[in-house]
Amino acid sequence: MERDANGNMLEEGDTVVLIKDLKVKGSASTPKIGTRVKGIRLSEGDRNIDCKIDGFSPMKLKSEFVKRA
Repeated sequence: MERDANGNMLEEGDTVVLIKDLKVKGSASTPKIGTRVKGIRLSEGDRNIDCKIDGFSPMKLKSEFVKRA
């Protein structure tokens, strides 16, 4: 099981909120603090959240940069 930045357990399909502005390679814009991400999927590895942020391509996030909504 993965945990968010506050230590809460994350599950498939959860909604999370970004706690840090994230730089995206090859993009002029960045997902900002407070952006909601719905329907996450958990995966193995360093970047353990697969998601789709509105206005951006599908991406992988580290659970340390999100908190459960």
